[in-house]
Amino acid sequence: MSAADEILDIVDENDRVVGQRPRGEVYARGLRHRCVFVQARDAEDRIFVHRRTATKLVFPSLHDMFVGGVVGAGESYDAAALREAGEELGVTGLPQPRHLFTFLYDNGSGRTWWSAVYEVRCALPVHPQVEEVAWHDFLPEAEVERRLADWEWVPDGLAAYERLKAFRASG
Repeated sequence: MSAADEILDIVDENDRVVGQRPRGEVYARGLRHRCVFVQARDAEDRIFVHRRTATKLVFPSLHDMFVGGVVGAGESYDAAALREAGEELGVTGLPQPRHLFTFLYDNGSGRTWWSAVYEVRCALPVHPQVEEVAWHDFLPEAEVERRLADWEWVPDGLAAYERLKAFRASG
């Protein structure tokens, strides 16, 4: 099965499931669905940053400071966060990511999805999926901040990162 054929839950403005459709149709029609964003940090508190492959359905070749992706039909946010983090980092035995908050991402052009933001400590050696990740490194947060203006970032990840900084600043 291709990624475009994966079945996703379609949700309303209150994050209630109202239907199911294949991922390709969800993207093509701009249907509201669910995603997870997991900020992975290593033992030195550096953030896992990567550049997506050119073959990704959404935001190809852009940088991201989160691992994650869509929540499958009938899947919980927590299960999707652990699954996506393990897949994208290429690790097994990762602890359950900790949920921090959820927000409705809306780019103003008909692209909107519920976004659950998590964090996880990854002290394991990573082996990212070559189908998903073209380049990766663990970077100090100050370096990530310096790169915000230099690199092209996925817009939903950037929105999640800004909200995460505000969340942490609020205590």
